Amino acid sequence: MTLDISPATEPAPVGDVRTIRRIGVEEELLLVDARTLVPVPVADDVIRRAATLRPRAGTSVEHEVKREQIEIVSPPLSTLDELSAAIVRGRRIADEAARDAGARAVALATAPLRSETHPVSEPRYDRMSERFGLTMIEQLTCGFHVHVEIASREEGVAILDRIRPWLPVLLALSANSPFWQGVDTDFASYRYQAWGRWPTAGPYDRFGSASGYDETLDQILAADVSFDLGMIYFDARLSRHAPTVEVRIADVCLHPDDAATLAALTRALAETAAAAWRAGTPADAVPTRVLRLATWRASRFGLTQELLHPGTATRCSAAVAVHALLKHVDDGFASEAERSRVWSGVSTILHRGTGAAHQRRALSVRDERRDVVADALRRTHATEG
Repeated sequence: MTLDISPATEPAPVGDVRTIRRIGVEEELLLVDARTLVPVPVADDVIRRAATLRPRAGTSVEHEVKREQIEIVSPPLSTLDELSAAIVRGRRIADEAARDAGARAVALATAPLRSETHPVSEPRYDRMSERFGLTMIEQLTCGFHVHVEIASREEGVAILDRIRPWLPVLLALSANSPFWQGVDTDFASYRYQAWGRWPTAGPYDRFGSASGYDETLDQILAADVSFDLGMIYFDARLSRHAPTVEVRIADVCLHPDDAATLAALTRALAETAAAAWRAGTPADAVPTRVLRLATWRASRFGLTQELLHPGTATRCSAAVAVHALLKHVDDGFASEAERSRVWSGVSTILHRGTGAAHQRRALSVRDERRDVVADALRRTHATEG
C-alpha cells in the first residue's frame, strides 16, 4: 500500500501534553504446549504462578472462558509509553508463568492447530455450555479490549453512538486469526466470525442516551437468550465495572507495538466522539445493516482488499479507509508526539501487514502449522516490530 500516512506537521516537544483520559487494555492470550505448540488447558496453573510474578504496577493475569487462554489486564494509564511498557510487561509475566506449567503464552486470536477446548469450571460457564451448545464448545478466541475513561454514562453513550462507523477499520488493522482448527479460513479475522455466533455480538444501533442504552439492555435480557449483562457482546459497550467505554472489536494483536498503537488510536477516536457530542454534532445515522457489511469486509480481508469507507460507506482501498480514520481523530490525541507515533505505528502495520499476513507467510515456508505458532511466539514477545 503506497498511500503516505505520515503526519502533515512535525511533532511538538515531548513535554507538550494535553490533559487526556486514562486508558487500559485487556489482552487475551492463547496458552500452548511448549513442545507441541498445541493449545493446552493450563490456565489455572498459569494464573497461580503469575500472581507471584506480578509487579506492583498493577498488571493482573485472569481467567477467560476457556482453560487454554488467559487475559492480561493493565491498570489505568495515561501515556503511550506507559501503555507500551504495560503490554510488554504483561506478556512477559504471562509467558514466564506459562513456562513453569510447560506452556507458552502467545498472541494469536485463534489456534492454527486443531485442539479440544475446556471451559473454566464455574456455574456461569456451565450454564453457557448448556444453553449455547457448540457455540460455547468451540469458543476459543482471543480479543483485544480497550477501556477509555468517561466522565459520565451520558458521555459514554454519546461516544458509543459516534464511533460506530469507524470500528471496522480497527478490526482490519488488528486482524490476526486466519486459521481455525487447522484450516485456513480465507478470512483475516476469523475470530470475529466465530465470536459473531453469540446473539448480542457485533455492530449495534444508536442508543441516543444512557436511558436508551439501558432500555436496549433490558429488552435483550427480557428475551431470555443472553442471561446476564456480561453477555452483552457489542463491538463496543459501557463497562459494567469501571467508568469506561470498552471497545471490543479487535483481535489480540500479534506485535506488542501494534497493540499500543491501536489502543492510543482508540482513545483518540473516543476523545473525538466526545468533543463532537459536546459541540452538538449528531451521531452519524449509518444503518447497522451497513456496519455489518463493513465489519464483514474487514474480517474477511483485513488490509489486503477494499473496505467500506467509514464516512461514505462506499468501497475504497484499505489504505484510504485507514487514512480517513487517522484524519478523523487528528485532534483527539494526547499530544503531538503521541499523534506522530500513532501515525508511524499505523504506517508500519500498513506496510508490514497484519498478524494474519504474518501467519500466512510463516506457513508458506514449509506448509507446517507449528511454524505459524513458533513465529507468533517470537513476535508476541519482541519489543520491536
